[in-house]
Amino acid sequence: QVQLVESGGGLVQPGGSLRLSCAASGTILSINAMGWYRQAPGKERELVAVITSGGTTNYADSVKGRFTVSRDNLRNLIYLHLQMNSLKPEDTAVYYCNAVRFALNYWGQGTQVTVSS
Repeated sequence: QVQLVESGGGLVQPGGSLRLSCAASGTILSINAMGWYRQAPGKERELVAVITSGGTTNYADSVKGRFTVSRDNLRNLIYLHLQMNSLKPEDTAVYYCNAVRFALNYWGQGTQVTVSS
């Protein structure tokens, strides 16, 4: 089992920045890709950014140039970060951390990001 715990959400004004973090623990060996997804009210959950164990990244078009995903592999933990700059009201959503291990998906509980003046 893989446990994922997100932190770092909150309220920010348009144009501001936030940094989300996710701590992965448990059976983290052989975790391949990790990523961030988000779900706004009334909308489907969508991919925001993903990073593989080899460091390859991929971003949704809507966040390219504004968001940066990174990953720190420690001995017993993996930290996944999402640096979000130039935030827009349309970035408002619950953000979920995701990990894929042997084709199984694991999810965190989500953290709310609200962009509003």
